Amino acid sequence: MENIYSGTEMPPIETKPSILPDISPKITIDPKLENIKNVGTHEIPSIPNNIHYLTIIGQIEGHAVSPPQTKATKYEHIIPQLIAVEENPNVEGMITVLNTVGGDVEAGLAISEMISTMSKPTVSLVLGGGHSIGVPLATASNYSFIAQTATMTIHPIRMNGLVIGVPQTFKYFQKMQERIIQFITRTSKVPREKVLDLMNETDEIANDVGTILIGKEAVEVGLIDEIGGLYDAMEKLKELIKINKTQREGIQKKLQ
Repeated sequence: MENIYSGTEMPPIETKPSILPDISPKITIDPKLENIKNVGTHEIPSIPNNIHYLTIIGQIEGHAVSPPQTKATKYEHIIPQLIAVEENPNVEGMITVLNTVGGDVEAGLAISEMISTMSKPTVSLVLGGGHSIGVPLATASNYSFIAQTATMTIHPIRMNGLVIGVPQTFKYFQKMQERIIQFITRTSKVPREKVLDLMNETDEIANDVGTILIGKEAVEVGLIDEIGGLYDAMEKLKELIKINKTQREGIQKKLQ
């Protein structure tokens, strides 16, 4: 069939494959060299598939976006991970590594509630700091560790932005603070009266109200279970995974 075209239209152009050799340089990427550029080592160690590693660092970002220069952990990134850990049959346990200055109260409590209600064994490790809303994030796991030099700050709830000076605002603050206190006392060994005393301490922080607990002090008041590091946390998680397996096998045998 012939191609019909008017004088104002261009006729179709037939293209033929080039017979010239391809002399363009081929770039090969060395994965080891890329690893050195990105993380400073030629090889990245592999991670076991049965344990999920959750890191909560910087500021907990909730409904408001943190400034670009602030290191932040977004709760919309954490929540899907927790759901995946709970639903993935290959994941047997989770370790949470904390080094946070706190942040959004409701976002932190939402993450804490999800961790505390998981059916799989969980262990938390506080490195550097677990301040403010980082406290319930640390106590949410089945077992908690804190490094000897790590700190935890307990203080009354704060609010940024417009604050209306009416009794209703004070009641709202009280309710929000009560939510935090109830969670901490429910997931740790610290009594309610002790939490209130730590929150309202006036001689501990120079320009603020509250208490800073360093390593062993957090264990002594019952906030954290044990002093330890990465090895201790991993060994404890492996122990809890074995116990969980044994219990599940026993239940299955009874059902048969």
